[in-house]
Amino acid sequence: MIKVNGVTKIYSTSSVALRDINLHIKAGEFVSVIGQSGSGKTTLSKLLIAEERPTKGGIQIGDWDISNISAGEVPLLRRQIGMIFQDYKLLPKKTAFENVAFALEVAGESNRRIRQVVPQLLEIVGLTNQATRYPSQLSGGEQQRIAIARSLAHRPKIIVADEPTGNLDSINTEEIIQILKKINEFGTTIMLLTHNRDVVNSLHRRVITLQDGQITLDQSEGKYLI
Repeated sequence: MIKVNGVTKIYSTSSVALRDINLHIKAGEFVSVIGQSGSGKTTLSKLLIAEERPTKGGIQIGDWDISNISAGEVPLLRRQIGMIFQDYKLLPKKTAFENVAFALEVAGESNRRIRQVVPQLLEIVGLTNQATRYPSQLSGGEQQRIAIARSLAHRPKIIVADEPTGNLDSINTEEIIQILKKINEFGTTIMLLTHNRDVVNSLHRRVITLQDGQITLDQSEGKYLI
């Protein structure tokens, strides 16, 4: 599903974000990528959605080599990879329903399709009754659940969650992780980038450790050992 072959990302002579990374994530896996700030986690996520390009090496999503993807192909790639961020990135003047719908609108989906799909996505994240509320009327956990619903709009094969619980308390963190596990049970590949020790250790799933831009550990059922 995801193959990263000998990838190096150099921003400048004094800033090397990733060094000769080799990584293979199978379809349907739930993988945690851990590391301290500056370890290369966010750069890796940006490479997967072609926000950044590798300086050296190749990246495959399925059978698609995205290392030199054209600008016109990037929107298609990003419909296959749902992104979830720490800061939610919701539109403040749109309701929960409208925030999720927006991801479909920009892709040219019909109003009929939007009216059909959005309620289903809100149901998955348990926010059917909050559809008409604005982000300012929702808790942090609820806002993140809306962001998750939005990330599912195009039925992506992969979800990349970059510190999705970074701004949440332990109760909301647990709810978000349970939702991600449920999505994974549908067959969606999950890559969780986090420094939350408790989350990683509760999952009992594969753990990849990044340190100074290199993979230092890859455990099939690991723990946070940094």
